[in-house]
Amino acid sequence: MQALRWHGVKDLRLENIEEPQATKGKVKIKVEWCGICGSDLHEYVAGPIFIPESTPHALTGEQAPVVMGHEFSGQVVEVGEGVTRFKAGDRVVVEPVFSCGTCEACRQGKYNLCEKMGFLGLAGGGGGFSEFVAADEHMVHKIPDSVSYEQGALVEPSAVALYAVRQSQLKAGDRAVVFGAGPIGLLVIEALKAAGASDIYAVELSEERKQKATELGAIVIDPKACDVVEELKQRTGGGVEVAFEVTGVPPVLTQAIHSTKIGGQIMIVSIFETSAPIIPNDIVMKERSITGIIGYRDVFPAVISLMEKGFFPAEKLVTQKIKLNEVVEHGFEALLKEKNQVKILVNAH
Repeated sequence: MQALRWHGVKDLRLENIEEPQATKGKVKIKVEWCGICGSDLHEYVAGPIFIPESTPHALTGEQAPVVMGHEFSGQVVEVGEGVTRFKAGDRVVVEPVFSCGTCEACRQGKYNLCEKMGFLGLAGGGGGFSEFVAADEHMVHKIPDSVSYEQGALVEPSAVALYAVRQSQLKAGDRAVVFGAGPIGLLVIEALKAAGASDIYAVELSEERKQKATELGAIVIDPKACDVVEELKQRTGGGVEVAFEVTGVPPVLTQAIHSTKIGGQIMIVSIFETSAPIIPNDIVMKERSITGIIGYRDVFPAVISLMEKGFFPAEKLVTQKIKLNEVVEHGFEALLKEKNQVKILVNAH
């Protein structure tokens, strides 16, 4: 089968590799759509980050080259021995988290914090930028007929957003600000709507992304046009209850901290590539709290239920659909060059 594999920085190759089999405990899936994630882009430009290059991954036993793609939907074509929850023809998505099951985090049920944690499509185990994937049964979730395959490819990134909001102290009627209206930031806006936030502000420079945030119901603030912190304080009477940092840019973290009210919370959703200054008194003197989250756990079913109700709409978030043989030029390179792109979906068939 055809698959896109990471060999090195700016070195993604479409290759013919052996088709995975539905071995014991595995579900073989024909991939329908796979989204290009920001972490995929990081691997392309500056990897390896999550991809094991010089030594095999502790859980998959694989190392580069590995098949990429972890945001995908598809149809079950075969099930292995012992699989009871799925059958051929089922419409599914995959929760692509590998965990050991034995470390302290896993024993607490916090499998996204596993000491050896890895992602299918980054750490090995196959990937969505291919024709077929074989995944462990416990990683697979059914999607109803009312949720399209395109929508299904958004379940994984939507899970990041919903988990971020669930881990926050936000209550129905609270006000929130989202710094950064890229794909995850836009999905956080959707998750905040589902959680009952009264006013959702979005801070974004890109004209195209500002438009997307507006379409999703956010109140957009342009950091070129005003002092963001002062603007938010003025509009909210002292600051928002929760700020979500989704840029990974150090000065923006400072803005996020200052934008919250007394007793407010700052949720760090992005991965920072450099250190960021935090002045402790900015936290202490206002009794603010800072919380970080990585990935998600136990939220895929909730995301799928919300999608049935119309949240996380693919038609507002997907900006391009391409074939696997176009993925470098019209996928990865397009996301680097074209700020109007939000989510690009790839089909291998």
